[in-house]
Amino acid sequence: MDILKSSLKEISTAVRAKKISAKEVAEFYLKRASAHNPKLNAYITMNADVLAQANEIDSKIAKGEDLSSKKVLGVPFGIKDMLCTKGLKTTAASKILENFIPPYDATVVSRIKSNGGLVLGKLNQDEFAMGSSNETSYYGLCRNPWDLDRVPGGSSGGSAAAQAAGLAAATIGTDTGGSIRQPASYCGIVGVKPTYGRVSRYGIIAYASSLDQAGPMVNSVEDAALVLESICGFDQMDSTTSQRSDIQFSQNMNKSVKGLKIGVLKEFLSDQLDSDVKKSLELSIENLKKQGAEIVEVSIPLTKHAVPIYYLIASSEASSNLSRYDGVKFGYRHDFKDLSSVSLDSFYSKTRGDGFGSEVKRRIIMGTYCLSSGYYEAYYGKASQVRRMLKAQFSDVFKSCDALISPVSTTPAFKIGERIDDALAMYLNDIFTVSTNLAGIPGMSIPYGLSQKNLPIGIQLMCKDFDEQNMLNIAAALEETSPVRGTQPKGFA
Repeated sequence: MDILKSSLKEISTAVRAKKISAKEVAEFYLKRASAHNPKLNAYITMNADVLAQANEIDSKIAKGEDLSSKKVLGVPFGIKDMLCTKGLKTTAASKILENFIPPYDATVVSRIKSNGGLVLGKLNQDEFAMGSSNETSYYGLCRNPWDLDRVPGGSSGGSAAAQAAGLAAATIGTDTGGSIRQPASYCGIVGVKPTYGRVSRYGIIAYASSLDQAGPMVNSVEDAALVLESICGFDQMDSTTSQRSDIQFSQNMNKSVKGLKIGVLKEFLSDQLDSDVKKSLELSIENLKKQGAEIVEVSIPLTKHAVPIYYLIASSEASSNLSRYDGVKFGYRHDFKDLSSVSLDSFYSKTRGDGFGSEVKRRIIMGTYCLSSGYYEAYYGKASQVRRMLKAQFSDVFKSCDALISPVSTTPAFKIGERIDDALAMYLNDIFTVSTNLAGIPGMSIPYGLSQKNLPIGIQLMCKDFDEQNMLNIAAALEETSPVRGTQPKGFA
C-alpha cells in the first residue's frame, strides 16, 4: 500500500481490514516528519504518545470491536498550534504561551479522536494567527516545500507545508481572513474554510471571535469532505455553532456542474493579478463551461473596502481577546527580581512587551485605539455596519448564482523576507479572502496550476451560508480537470 498516495478513506479502510496497522501508518509519518521537518520547520511539537494511541486502535481491531463508525480511523493528523490539545503543548507560536499545556482538547481535536484519528503533532503558524506568511512565529519561520526560499503562506503555514510535503495524512488549520485558503494555494493542497458556526471554536485560542473558523487542509476534495463532516456539528460549548444536521458531505458528493450558475466577481478581476494566476483562473472558468456550467459576471461593490473593514474588526477583537495574557494566571511572566517594588503598569508592560512579537503588538495597539472612548463608533462601530452591508450584498448575489469563483491571492508564494517589513503589502495579500470571513460564508482553495517558476496556484470557490455540499461538489468537478491534480513538490514525493 502506498500510504502517501492513499486517500484518507483508503487508509481508514485498510486499517479496519487489518491490511495495515494504525501503528505502521503513524510510524510512516513520524519517519517522514523526522527526515523532512528540519528543512521546513512545519512542526513545533511532536506527540510522544501517538504510537501508544495507534496501538490502542490496533488492539481494539484485534479484539473484534466494531469501529465502522470511525470516519478517520488510524489517520494521523497534524494540528495547528492554535487548537488546544490535552497534555500536549499548545503555544499559538508565541513566547507568551511557550510552556502552556492545556488540560482539555478543543472540540475539533476531540471529534478527530472520537472518529479514530491520531494527533501526530502541533504545527507552526504565524503568532496568534496574525500574519500571511508564517514569518511571525516565535519558533522560527516555516518554509514552502515547493521552494525553500519562499513562504508557505499564513497563518496556517505549518499545516499547509506539512500536508504538501507528506508529513501528515491530514492537517487542521484555522481561517480568520484567509489563513487556510491562502497557504493551501501557496502549497498546492485543498483547504476549506467552513461557514461561521459550522465548526465549533471551543478550545481554539481566540484571535477574532466573530471571524475565526477551523477547517481541513488535505490532498483532495474527497478528503476535505470526510474531515469536514468529522469535525463539524453543534457543540454546547460554543453557542455560535449551528444545529443543522446536513453534514454527510463525503456521502453526498456529486461532480456534475451542469446547469449551475457560477459567478465571477468583477471586483476580483484586478490589474494586479499575476499573469500565471490569471491563466489558471481563466482555465478553471473555461473548464467549468465545458462541463455545462453557466458563467455570469457579478458585482459586490463593498468588497473593495473588505481589507480595512477586516483589519479594524479583527484587530479590535484581538485586542480584547489577548488582554487575558497578563502574566498573572498563566503563560509567560517577565523575570522580575523583586515583585514587591514593581507597579502593576510596569508588570503588564514588561510581561506583554517581552511575550508578544511585533506584529501581535501592532494589532493590539491598533485594536485598542479602535475600541477606545471617542473612537469606538467611528472605527469599530462603522466597520461593523459596513460589514452587515457587505453580507447583504453577498446574499443578493447568491440569489442569481450558485457559487462564486475567484483567485485566492494576486500572486503565487513570495520570497521569505520580501514583505515582512511592509505591513500594508502583507495586509493587502488578503484582498480576495477576507470577504468570506466578514460575510461568514464558506470558501475553499483548489490547486489549479503551476507558475512559470513551478509554484502552485489555487482557485477559490465561495457559496452561500451552509452550502458546503454544493461548494465541495463544484470543487470535485474542478479537481477532475485540474492540470496539477496529484502533483507533489520535488524532493518530497
